[in-house]
Amino acid sequence: MIVIPGGLDPAGSRGIRRWTWALFPVTALALVGLAACAANPKVRYTFPPEEAPAAGTVVEGIASWYGPGFHGKQTASGERYDQDALTAAHPYWSFGTRVRVTLLSTGKSVVVRINDRFPSYKGRVIDVSRGTARAIGLIGPGTGRVRLEVVR
Repeated sequence: MIVIPGGLDPAGSRGIRRWTWALFPVTALALVGLAACAANPKVRYTFPPEEAPAAGTVVEGIASWYGPGFHGKQTASGERYDQDALTAAHPYWSFGTRVRVTLLSTGKSVVVRINDRFPSYKGRVIDVSRGTARAIGLIGPGTGRVRLEVVR
């Protein structure tokens, strides 16, 4: 007869019952955890309501750029994304809004058109296309402090 330390006897039902009851709390916790995952589907980001900013509105903050992974895909406005166009994504400014984006470290600026959305929880004020980033010198650093001025 094989005896396992701790009193578990694989041939004896009494040791197996003790061992089974010892696993019950672990099994119950695992099932509760799985049920919690099934009951809480992934929360999706909800964009704030669209806003038409007044011409002359000025905002400063951090910008980033996006390009290759999105090129040719549909933007939130419905048009196809062109990474080399002078466009940008903003969390809530109206599509078609024209904005002068100035990278403060270089002083370079360009006017872009808002045609996409991005979640503002990233802590950025705008996400510009690769073409815009190239024009103002944002490609290398990837992010930078910018001034946005609504043109129209």
